[in-house]
Amino acid sequence: MTENQSYIAKTQFGLETILAEELDKLGANDIQILNRAVSFRGDKAIMYAANYCCRTALHILMPVLDFKFRDKEQFFEKIKGFEWADLFMADKTLSVDTVMSDTFFSNSHYVSLYCKDAIVDYYREKFDKRPSVELDNPDIKIHVHIRGHECSVSLDSSGGSLHRRGYRVKQGMAPVSEVLAAGMIMLSGWDKKKNLYDPMCGSGTILSEAAMIAGNIPPGYYRKSFGFQNWNNFDEPLWLEVKKHADDAITEFDCEITGSDISEVSIMVAKANLTSAKLHKDVRLVESDFRTFDFPHEKGFIITNPPYGERIMPEDIIQLYKEIGNTLKNRCAGYEAWIISSHFEALKFIGLKPSKKIQLFNGPLDCRFVRFELFEGSLKAKKEEENKKIE
Repeated sequence: MTENQSYIAKTQFGLETILAEELDKLGANDIQILNRAVSFRGDKAIMYAANYCCRTALHILMPVLDFKFRDKEQFFEKIKGFEWADLFMADKTLSVDTVMSDTFFSNSHYVSLYCKDAIVDYYREKFDKRPSVELDNPDIKIHVHIRGHECSVSLDSSGGSLHRRGYRVKQGMAPVSEVLAAGMIMLSGWDKKKNLYDPMCGSGTILSEAAMIAGNIPPGYYRKSFGFQNWNNFDEPLWLEVKKHADDAITEFDCEITGSDISEVSIMVAKANLTSAKLHKDVRLVESDFRTFDFPHEKGFIITNPPYGERIMPEDIIQLYKEIGNTLKNRCAGYEAWIISSHFEALKFIGLKPSKKIQLFNGPLDCRFVRFELFEGSLKAKKEEENKKIE
């Protein structure tokens, strides 16, 4: 492993540019935007920092083996012939995950088992020991990607997905993931100075991520472990130095972050998650219907994830979105509102022209993250006023 190692940071569709910017700020080199991923180069400290500090990363993978193969026998020998002991000891538990396309292998689960058997045979023959397989919480996670007759094998330096921050103790009915919530906030351009509101906050993920962003709390702050801690070359003093550098930047913030929800249960869930993250004193929660929510007069940001008519089924999804639009128009002048939804037809009934649309995915759902600029008075009058200032 070199001091200028190549890595691949996995993310969700639509967040690649944000992730590339995060990696650039950390000092990564040779950053390339891919599909749902960003490749980069850096030393061990950069890899540790990427895991601890990147809000929009899901996994940080380290490629370790690339090869071509003719058949399954040659595939097995290529995997078995690699010096796995350079990376981890035989007493570690492992799991293998495979993604494949255009190959003669018929089943990715079979390939994962085949790969695991090859690694086990390597350790058994060389050391008369074998690593155990652990699917739920392995020490070592191996990613295999096959396309045609080409294979790429990577170690997952993150371990479990980085969207699992470690602060969520309860879950609502249809939450956005922590990575998506953070990505939405960062895509919105929120400056951490204006007040931020989520009037349909559910389990409070957007609120939690906003408070962490405002306070410079690293997304890995609450996690207990990372995959790289089980590697042979784990450098604990360096890791503690990287962690301290990030933690020293944590700060207080002055903006107000507020969430409301019509459901008492949702507010209880949001409060539990915020308390787990020690953010309950920094975020205000109100049990309220969004139509009667008391929006403060100061200008601010609204970022929310309303029902799409999928897992949460309001009686009339079209009427719900009409009421969202009426609330924005009548009660939120001067605000900038961002709404994510997979119900494209219902979005039209908000009755406002979006100034921006971004394609994102909430789980498997193709969504649009749309911005509405809520001017005081008409848009025409607003433009006339701006033109007068220019003159």
